[in-house]
Amino acid sequence: MGAMASHPRVFDFSSAIVRRPGRSVVHGLTSHSGPAPVFERIEAEHDAYISALRSAHLDVTVLPPLERFPDSVFVEDPALVFPQVAILLRPGAPTRRAEIEEIAPELSKRFSSVLRLTEGFADGGDILVTPDCVFIGLSARTDVAGAADLQRLLDSLGLVSRVVNVPAGTLHLKSDCSLVDEQTLLATEALAGSGLLARFRLLVPPAAENHACNAIRVNDTVFMRAGCPRTAEILQKHGLDVVPLAASEIAKVDAGLSCMSLRWFDPRRSVPL
Repeated sequence: MGAMASHPRVFDFSSAIVRRPGRSVVHGLTSHSGPAPVFERIEAEHDAYISALRSAHLDVTVLPPLERFPDSVFVEDPALVFPQVAILLRPGAPTRRAEIEEIAPELSKRFSSVLRLTEGFADGGDILVTPDCVFIGLSARTDVAGAADLQRLLDSLGLVSRVVNVPAGTLHLKSDCSLVDEQTLLATEALAGSGLLARFRLLVPPAAENHACNAIRVNDTVFMRAGCPRTAEILQKHGLDVVPLAASEIAKVDAGLSCMSLRWFDPRRSVPL
């Protein structure tokens, strides 16, 4: 395997943690008003998601399901990870707060330092890491106190951060945007029009494909929601390698692609260039 550059990009990853969905996932938190999700379909989408991460040369740790916690498949929300440091967050939904202690031992095995949020609440879905700033979105799941405490921790790591407001009616900051290269975000029209992320080049899909804005850049590939052809075309015209992933079933419990994994670059490993 080839060695990666000594200073990896923020979307260069070698490792990931995911958690299998339990059958209780069909009772997860949701804003969806249609038919209930089918567990077997969620399971199939999650299996394909794991395969996609592995196809991008990530070493994927698959944790067992936690039936007591329907939303525990969304491992990004209780934690934030960087190459050598993890931060345990405090999810805004009361039913998810005990998930922190479930993920904590796994992070302690893999990171030399594990910090912990102690004030307020913050979900990983509200945290967008870019090359020179960590954006923290205020939402129904991330409050002012949690954002301030997270800024304190990030400052101790030498990381610049900025608190922004999530557009009205949006679950998480990353429901509305994703980093697709070092200068470019895929963003909904509402977020693009807010001016909050004006320093970036913004790619804006049609409103009917807003759900595609939660994509993930993994090394040299952008994984995005299947069934969004205009968004795929926009990304491809921008010169990006795009892989669509089915997520329509798990989206019924408010899932996005980013929330189903914790991804980081482990300097002890290498991935193909």
